[in-house]
Amino acid sequence: MPKSTINCKNCENSFDCNYKFCPHCGQKSNDKLTVGVLFSNTIRNYFSVDARFFKSFFPLLFKPGYLATKFVEGKRLIYLHPAQLYLFTSVLFFFFFSFKIRNQERAISNAMKNENRVEKTIDSIILVKDKDSIITNIFLGKMKKNQEIISLKNEELYRLDSVINKKSRNDSKVINFGFNEEKIDSLLAVNAPESLIYKEMGLNEDDGYITKKMYIQTLKLYKDNGSVANILKSFYDTIPIAMFILLPIFALILKLLFFNHGPFAYHLVFSFYYFSYLFSTFIILLLIGFIWGNFSGWLQFLIILSTFLYLCIAVKKFYCKNWSTSLLKSTLATLIYFLFVIPIAILLIGMFAFMYY
Repeated sequence: MPKSTINCKNCENSFDCNYKFCPHCGQKSNDKLTVGVLFSNTIRNYFSVDARFFKSFFPLLFKPGYLATKFVEGKRLIYLHPAQLYLFTSVLFFFFFSFKIRNQERAISNAMKNENRVEKTIDSIILVKDKDSIITNIFLGKMKKNQEIISLKNEELYRLDSVINKKSRNDSKVINFGFNEEKIDSLLAVNAPESLIYKEMGLNEDDGYITKKMYIQTLKLYKDNGSVANILKSFYDTIPIAMFILLPIFALILKLLFFNHGPFAYHLVFSFYYFSYLFSTFIILLLIGFIWGNFSGWLQFLIILSTFLYLCIAVKKFYCKNWSTSLLKSTLATLIYFLFVIPIAILLIGMFAFMYY
């Protein structure tokens, strides 16, 4: 009696109807589409939080260089793929980091609001101080007396007190934009064309795109009363993208230091696992910080030192070098990365954040 067969809906090959999975592509023979199947498949495909994750997580933290060594040896299904582990830990880190960023943005916004309040008070003082200094001193004295009622901080009172001896509002500004702000304010007040405002700021007609973009963003920042909260948010939003560029650069540094130790892919595997360790460590620290608050300075130093020691041990085991060579080349890789690569990356990210905030 011939066996009945069915066709796979995925690869369209025929197979025995008694099979639960297609022997050609692995899809279920009766894979009905439901909401549960849809979301479970999505989570499984993009995060794969299965037994391999737990088999990989503890060696990642406590056995430096172990996962990278096993992966290049050919054991690539027992443990989580290095790129997949990096993606998972980086997404999780930036998720928790976003809460910390939000608190910083809120603090900066509140500080700028207080700054604007002081600036408005300074404006009113400057308008009357030349006419009657006695009234100005009485006004300031009442503010000091009712400091708690009006929620005025000591440093704000100090600025108000110091402005009595100044001649203009520009002397008390925190940010100096480098152009005549009174003229720009008057042009903005009458809704003058932006081309005229840019010309007054110093923009020439033959200036290039980047220069024009700088003037556009400077005017935008000026209208925003010098607030840096939006720029800071744009800066943080750019970091995850920059990390995908910085990681291969770190692998390239290792390739140059260990030129004869395998192709570039070997060093990339090592970098994926090392950066996954860094993200995992930072996730744990963020979670602890949310519960117990910020760490002291010496504890932060010890944590940074531990990540360097982890790198030295991982280099020794992965590249099979002695302790002196591992320490020397780990130090060189760290110095090159943090003294040259990171500062350039921060500069580029800062410029990008300012140009497109």
